[in-house]
Amino acid sequence: MPSRDLPESHEAPSVPTVRLSWPGGSPLTSPGQTHSSETDAVGSSPGGVRGVGRPVEPWNQPDPDRLVIHTGQRQALWERLVLGVFIAVPFLALLCALPIAWVVGWVTWLDIALAAGMYGVCMHGVTIGYHRCFTHGAFKPIRPLKIALAIAGSLAIEGAVNTWVGDHRKHHKFSDRAGDPHSPWRYGNNVRALAKGLVYAHVGWLFEAEQSDKSAYIPDLIRDKDMVRISKAFPALLTISLLLPPLVGALVTRSWIGAATAFLWGTLVRLGLVHHVSWSINSICHAIGERPFASRDRAGNVAWLAVLSMGESWHNLHHADPTCARHGVLPGQLDSSARIIRWFEQLGWASDVRWPKPARLAAKRAP
Repeated sequence: MPSRDLPESHEAPSVPTVRLSWPGGSPLTSPGQTHSSETDAVGSSPGGVRGVGRPVEPWNQPDPDRLVIHTGQRQALWERLVLGVFIAVPFLALLCALPIAWVVGWVTWLDIALAAGMYGVCMHGVTIGYHRCFTHGAFKPIRPLKIALAIAGSLAIEGAVNTWVGDHRKHHKFSDRAGDPHSPWRYGNNVRALAKGLVYAHVGWLFEAEQSDKSAYIPDLIRDKDMVRISKAFPALLTISLLLPPLVGALVTRSWIGAATAFLWGTLVRLGLVHHVSWSINSICHAIGERPFASRDRAGNVAWLAVLSMGESWHNLHHADPTCARHGVLPGQLDSSARIIRWFEQLGWASDVRWPKPARLAAKRAP
């Protein structure tokens, strides 16, 4: 999705203090109440790769005086219209792709390879890069890997890296409570309220007119020149993500039809699937699922999403232990993101990986 411009300064700017609230209050806590966790990781440690080290104090407990919900900044109408196009068109393509392939035959093995390849790069860019590395500091990458992960995540068109990380750190700080950007429990606990909350958590929150300043959550990334540059390059990376599949299709097939089908599958269908699998973690995985580990919210494990989400849908352990590099820690829980992090570690591209330890897992088991 298109992202707001971030401050050009490499220092975290001063922001005003405001009251946290949801309309009608939160079903889990009263308006204005916040919660914290020893694993609410939102920062970096000194001495590692710039901006992506191990989250430690003071940034794993952000200063409450700088946790801003409302700033007076507003998302313009044209921004919401553009956002709507980027959401609606891939979704329609996702719905129509199979009937089109069946009736018209507009699909080739090249199209499938482009869609699958781009999907894997984009999703792992988000799950390994945006999420486990930049948001939670689950491992320290070498600089080339750090840059590659930030670019790969940007190709998913879910926002610039600094904006995405700011949103997600804020989510962990207030998960399923007042201040959470996308909790399905926003409107209450009854069926009607939860249905409305699921829609909001899945996609509605992206259209909020009033914006929040998340710079207090990403001081490490604001100081990281690589992350600032890649965030500013998001419009260019968005363009590459849209045009690369049809360009490859045109070059390989030397035809406009080849370019068109590659755009349908490699761009639109791929983006539709990337977006809705990612957003399902915000919505579905906070509404249903098994909860074998104790967490301060309602994050659950949803097994049928595990393969498509690259292991992200083992969401209960993630919220019980956010900095853990592996989310699928129980037998049979597939987690391709963790497997790739292991390969990075074996190649010497990642260090200080926070792998799950039996004693820590046992301590976090739900009673």
